[in-house]
Amino acid sequence: MALRLPPYEPLPPPPSGETGLLEVPLARLRPTQLCVGMAEIRSRQIDFAKDTPEQRRQYLRKKPTPLVRSASGEFWIVDRHHRLRGLMELDPQATCFGYVALQLEVSEREQVLEQLHRRGWLYLYDGRGLGPLPPTALPDYLTGTQDDPYRSLIWKLKREGVVAAAPLIPFHEFRWGAWLRSRQLPHFGSDRLEAALPAARALARSAAASHLAGWQGMRRP
Repeated sequence: MALRLPPYEPLPPPPSGETGLLEVPLARLRPTQLCVGMAEIRSRQIDFAKDTPEQRRQYLRKKPTPLVRSASGEFWIVDRHHRLRGLMELDPQATCFGYVALQLEVSEREQVLEQLHRRGWLYLYDGRGLGPLPPTALPDYLTGTQDDPYRSLIWKLKREGVVAAAPLIPFHEFRWGAWLRSRQLPHFGSDRLEAALPAARALARSAAASHLAGWQGMRRP
């Protein structure tokens, strides 16, 4: 399976220090992707549950979220969907810290989404890898995103060091997930990744995956 994503503009990196950071309620954030990997979300919730609210704030301040702000003041999140959805399920009143990666001069939802799509900042495939769907299919809130088990699988491979991070490439993990979808894997789900992990590791390390950003080859963590 090949993702038919438009060419992308790299995401601007966060500002140095805390200059320019905004504190925004999670409930105000609009997602730019249809799905997430629930295995990663559950893992992040375990971590968040161990922290006090102030510890969470300190952590989020160090991991600012890239935001697109429309002319009407709406915020669209172009990264950190897993981290922030996990927190929102634990604490619907929580806030995050972000920086404006792009300020738009339009306010209509359709125009905002068109500009994001042109930059390659929308992921319009559903939890089964079907798409691209129209931008209107995007949920209004983070909690409306679907589960994609292949996104969970790539999260696990990243944690193991099999796949390297590429934080400025939009939907890096989904690109890997789409490639694995085109291969033969045992049946698995976000809550039962173990069945597919041996085959997924071997595929991700193979020369056939060398065109993907974050390819590590046969290196072991």
